Amino acid sequence: MTLTRPQDPIDRFGYSPEQILRWWAEAGVDAVLDEEPHNRFAEAATAAPAAPVPPPSAPRIAPRIEQAAAAPPDEAARSAREIAAQARSLDELKELLETFEGCGLKATATQLAFADGSPDARVMLVGEAPGGEEDKAGKPFVGRAGQLLDRMLAAIGLDRGKVYIANVVPWRPPGNRTPTLQETAICLPFIERQIELVGPDLLVCLGASSAQTLLGVKDGITRARGKWREYRCGDKIIRALPMLHPAYLLRQPAQKRAAWRDLRALAGALAEIEKSE
Repeated sequence: MTLTRPQDPIDRFGYSPEQILRWWAEAGVDAVLDEEPHNRFAEAATAAPAAPVPPPSAPRIAPRIEQAAAAPPDEAARSAREIAAQARSLDELKELLETFEGCGLKATATQLAFADGSPDARVMLVGEAPGGEEDKAGKPFVGRAGQLLDRMLAAIGLDRGKVYIANVVPWRPPGNRTPTLQETAICLPFIERQIELVGPDLLVCLGASSAQTLLGVKDGITRARGKWREYRCGDKIIRALPMLHPAYLLRQPAQKRAAWRDLRALAGALAEIEKSE
């Protein structure tokens, strides 16, 4: 019978001697034992003195980066009021808004959605805040709700060239959520100045948020809609009409009948103004 030599472990796992030594060194083995005894103390005495070990250095502390903290809501609203009052035109107001840092929504929005339409329009429509499509385009009411608004205006002979459209809050809230009361309060001086600079004869508040913010309406929009109110703009009194928001009509198409009545009331009021001139 022929005896077979057992397979060498190195061959079995495919490791070379160099790899095995490297593995032991990394494991902390720093001395090799052989058949001859060694006096490690004598070797250490005759060995060259080891280089002094420097004391451990103090841990490096990364420099502190100061971040600008957002101004408190009251201070931001006061600053917005002062800045908005400086605007002598809509273009100046837009430039001031683009540099305003008091509203946190600016940091999460893609861009400012300032306005659309004609600055010389007799009718100004104000919604709540931009959505996703408006955030991309930089204009209010260009998504599905905006397309429905275009059809609503066309039904009474109006289009974007004959009206002026804006929002109370000009930056899109994340996830299209409703703007907080603080965010609305901070942006309020800008939309008030925007209305003052446009100087419309008729103001349409689209949705509950716009009506509550600009007209002080306490009721829900389904109860407040269709009732003419007054909006004081400096020394001028502007007739204001709360209406259902087009986005609400997309969710509740049965309410389009009520919206049609409000549109007819708006058309009638505009006709009276044009007839009186």
